[in-house]
Amino acid sequence: MAKLYFRYGAMGSSKTANAVMVQYNYRERGCNVLMLKPKLENRDGATKVRSRCGLEAECQYVEDLPKIPLEGVACVIVDEAHFLTAQQVKELVNIVDDYDIPVICYGLRTDFRGEFFEGSRELMCWADTIEEIKTICWCGKKATFNARVIDGKVVREGEQVLLGGNDRYISLCRRHWKEGNLGK
Repeated sequence: MAKLYFRYGAMGSSKTANAVMVQYNYRERGCNVLMLKPKLENRDGATKVRSRCGLEAECQYVEDLPKIPLEGVACVIVDEAHFLTAQQVKELVNIVDDYDIPVICYGLRTDFRGEFFEGSRELMCWADTIEEIKTICWCGKKATFNARVIDGKVVREGEQVLLGGNDRYISLCRRHWKEGNLGK
């Protein structure tokens, strides 16, 4: 029986690398995988997901999902799932329930303010299985918060979405996020 999975973690927890490896494992077994990402995520090009460690895979846009045939698809993988809308999450739920195809979503749980993204909130409600992908803070504790850094300081105000990587964000434990402590 297929399930909807939400695998979340702070920035730098290897979510995209994990997504690419899962699709590789399916393809190595001769299975057809549908790799998706939201159009908003355009840092790596239109039809590509790329991890910080260099793993990459071709993908399609989740916005095009209603037009993509699902016959022969063994698994759907969605990267940057926190950017999904509530309606898109429901479309993924329908793929699991109506087509018996597993859907594995990777994304952030919360934004730089510690608030849910729409997609993350909906996935926390609808997913059959929720799994945390862990990473660490500079202090060695588990990092659970994504700190937005501007001019060397943690900021907590601004637009929810500001695309960036290590240049704009750092994963911190709750204590250091609350303190705005970026370490050494």
